[in-house]
Amino acid sequence: MDSAGERDEELLSLLDDENVRTILVETREESRSVAALSDRCGADDSTVYRLVDRLEDRDLLVDHQELDPDGHHYKTYSARVERVEVEFTNAGIEVAVDRREPPADRFTRLYEEFTG
Repeated sequence: MDSAGERDEELLSLLDDENVRTILVETREESRSVAALSDRCGADDSTVYRLVDRLEDRDLLVDHQELDPDGHHYKTYSARVERVEVEFTNAGIEVAVDRREPPADRFTRLYEEFTG
């Protein structure tokens, strides 16, 4: 199997995890912390951190730096994935992912279009 096919298989395997699907659904509309995601998944923080790392590596999740009123920093996460399409072909399985544009990138693009 070629590397693209292996990556597709790895992505399908990742999405097969119920906690991964919960993380992606829970972060679709609102950015959430690992603690909040752990509560929603019913999993410990270390499991959620591991899954968050894997999702970030696949560019399916993006982190945001937040500031507590008491001055502490922490991260929240939001989903970048809009849709995953799986196609079965003679060559194997092909997976296509539609991603959301991160808000900062969208703002920059709109600003450049406006001023350009």
